[in-house]
Amino acid sequence: MLALLFDLLSLHSPLLLLFGLFALWMLVDALRRGEWLWAVFIFLFAPLNAPLYFFLVYRAQAGPMRGFELPGAQTRARIKELQDRIHHLDNARDHADLGDVYFQQGKLDRAEACYRAALEREPDDPDTQAHYGQCLLRLGRSAEALTLLERVAQADPDHDFGHTQMALAETLTALGRTDEAIANWRQVLERHTYARARVQLAELYLARGQRDGALTTLQEVLSDDTHAPAFQRRREGVWVSKARSLLRQAGGR
Repeated sequence: MLALLFDLLSLHSPLLLLFGLFALWMLVDALRRGEWLWAVFIFLFAPLNAPLYFFLVYRAQAGPMRGFELPGAQTRARIKELQDRIHHLDNARDHADLGDVYFQQGKLDRAEACYRAALEREPDDPDTQAHYGQCLLRLGRSAEALTLLERVAQADPDHDFGHTQMALAETLTALGRTDEAIANWRQVLERHTYARARVQLAELYLARGQRDGALTTLQEVLSDDTHAPAFQRRREGVWVSKARSLLRQAGGR
């Protein structure tokens, strides 16, 4: 059917041929991610479903902060609202909330400035400390991130539903403190089943030559993904794809 589509497109317009190539790209991506229903929809009616897949699935999992998340809306209206509130009230919460929006958009320099401004006004807020620490980690400033993340995670190991401790584990890995990173990943997985935690723990296992532990952990990611709701599959898709890749590299099924 796709071959026929290409023949028809090439007869009419180069632009339509380009769309055919785009639809094929989206179809291949859907198959690679295991998005079988999307693949069927794209195959049956590409003009509508290929663009929908691009915006709802592909682009959502391909941004600069894919696989990482902080709460908060990411819209122009929300940014304008927070900027106006900061202009009139200049309180710590609004600076921190604006930092969260910029963080999620991948505008880390702007986020860092907002978090600093929030901590200048309310230095002991654990949410701001944790999010600032995550921002510093993504900026490659792991040593600075460590102090903030350790402080919050020690006071509340399940802060932000475990995301702060996951960032701490990533920071420890970046600093070469592998034993502590593994201990933190295991603590996260005692309370949660995040693919992000399992995949990075498996990477550390593989680096240590602990192949069996890595394979078990990666297979758990794929098993959970099979039964996960659609929103969770979209959110953790990047980590599931990485789990498949690591399994192939490690010789797993």
